[in-house]
Amino acid sequence: MTTAPHAPVLLDEVIEALAPQAGDVIIDATFGAGGYTRAILATGATVIALDRDPTVQPHADAVANDYPGRFQLVRTPFSGLAEAFAGTGEARLDGVVFDIGVSSMQLDQAERGFSFMRDGPLDMRMSDEGETAADIVNTWDHGPMAHIFKLYGDERQSGRVATAILRRRVEKPFDRTLDLAAVVEKALGGRRGAAIHPATRVFQALRIAVNDELGELRAGLEAAEATLAPGGRLAVVTFHSLEDRIVKAFLTERTGNAPGGSRHAPVAIDTRKPSFTLAFKGAREAGEAELATNPRARSAKLRAAVRTDAQPWGPIGGKVAA
Repeated sequence: MTTAPHAPVLLDEVIEALAPQAGDVIIDATFGAGGYTRAILATGATVIALDRDPTVQPHADAVANDYPGRFQLVRTPFSGLAEAFAGTGEARLDGVVFDIGVSSMQLDQAERGFSFMRDGPLDMRMSDEGETAADIVNTWDHGPMAHIFKLYGDERQSGRVATAILRRRVEKPFDRTLDLAAVVEKALGGRRGAAIHPATRVFQALRIAVNDELGELRAGLEAAEATLAPGGRLAVVTFHSLEDRIVKAFLTERTGNAPGGSRHAPVAIDTRKPSFTLAFKGAREAGEAELATNPRARSAKLRAAVRTDAQPWGPIGGKVAA
């Protein structure tokens, strides 16, 4: 297991779940620094890497140089997975891996605005397009802002934080990370000494909203289902309960294990055949050895499944509970 600063989490477990072989075609839907991609390429498989972050290009160039003819990067979010695969001309997709959430690489770049510990522009975009975190805190109304703080950040004092932000922005708009972090900390009573920094939940909520991370995850899972060949493998690593809940619900439904309706309601018969079978029950987590060298693995969970020959079910029904 590598101890590099940007070591991919649960690498051994992901490779075991994907079981890549020479000649296979695998999509690494979150290329980042290329950790999963390099491990997959080392097995002799071909990798189509996806990433909407333009700053990963140097890592992609290095991988392309080391594995000519078996690697390509497509700049797209998860929702573009099916189109990206179709554009490669490959006939069969044998595996897809997702590593959900912000990378340590992005957190380390102050100019990206992801971290409340480093001063930088209040951006938080994984790509270089669309609404920024500054746009949200400077223009959104109280209700929608408090809602995302609660839903995406599980911030119990979401209303208080939103009120503090609205009051402050009248005097001066927010444009720096440490400025926002200071206002949030003050609004929450300066909860120094707590297990996490007072601004953690608000920054997480803003990042998820800016990048539509949960919507992209759902779209990516749907695209993987529609694109994987029978026998193809899906592996998803999550770091937060919101993400894991979506993946767990998706796999529970698509493996035909969703609970039935109320005993007081008419039974709805679902005639769709399972589109996946579980590779293993539940979620796998990092072992002690990895936790000792890679603290980011603390909250990581891996779920995996194998595509059947059934028709894809299509759009995911419902949304994750608040």
